[in-house]
Amino acid sequence: MRARAIASGCAALTLGAGAAGLFAQDPASAPPAPSPYAGLESRPVKALSAERRAGLLAGAGLGYGLAAELNGHAGPKHVLELAEELALTPEQSVAANESFERMRTAATRLGAAIVAAEEHLDRRFAHRHLDEATLAALTAEIARLEGELRYAHLVAHLETDGLLSAEQRARYAELRGYGARGEAEEIHRGHDAPPASPAEGGE
Repeated sequence: MRARAIASGCAALTLGAGAAGLFAQDPASAPPAPSPYAGLESRPVKALSAERRAGLLAGAGLGYGLAAELNGHAGPKHVLELAEELALTPEQSVAANESFERMRTAATRLGAAIVAAEEHLDRRFAHRHLDEATLAALTAEIARLEGELRYAHLVAHLETDGLLSAEQRARYAELRGYGARGEAEEIHRGHDAPPASPAEGGE
């Protein structure tokens, strides 16, 4: 009889401990995790980091040229930086520089316009002075500017790619560290990665 009572007591303790463990692990009873956006509310423009804002104003690459870069179309900035290694002709150097200047001029203008548009959108939300029609107009304008900025970067890649020979494209890909792609004439024919620092500007 005593053994049966001890066994029953142990079973009750085990069940109790299991129930306590379930309650302890209940997500509803745990404190909520902080938002991954916590701290960003102190940004002057909530949707823009300081680095991205600076990059936009400087006309930096910011990844806008990646569709071209990673498909083998060289951008003008790095072609000019590697002019000696690529054995650019004077004519190629002049044309690449002209392409770069066009891109930088457009990117700086459009980047400043994007920052201004984001600031406007941010103020509207901050002051709760916004309706659906205004929101649609503001976001459509930002999308238009972003599209034009991306085009400015990508068209510079397209122009520069057309200046290079197959050998120069392959050499450029090799110099930029794109591995076996640099060994083929027509695959990934030169690239333009985003600059290391937004302050450098351009591509």
